[in-house]
Amino acid sequence: MKFALLVNAAPQSAEAAASALAFARAALERGHEVLRVFFYFDGALNADRLAAPPAAERNLGREWSALAAERGIDLVVCITAGQRRGVREANLAPGFRALMERRYA
Repeated sequence: MKFALLVNAAPQSAEAAASALAFARAALERGHEVLRVFFYFDGALNADRLAAPPAAERNLGREWSALAAERGIDLVVCITAGQRRGVREANLAPGFRALMERRYA
């Protein structure tokens, strides 16, 4: 199967973002494909390379980056959601890219 995931949760809130990462890993281990992960709303915070969680906490952004590097997963951040939360193209973690808005006349 081929999967595309949507992450709406910040890395430090509840377990939703960590669960999405665990799902992606499990799917890949079972031979499925994860083509893209789209980070929207507070999920855009997962892409912030400047985030510095306490040493006792996981750095989900770094884990997503590593998974993308290992497996070639496309990590896409909604640029509008990112900008609203201080995540700019200049501070995207490795492996993440911003999806630019398209304006229609």
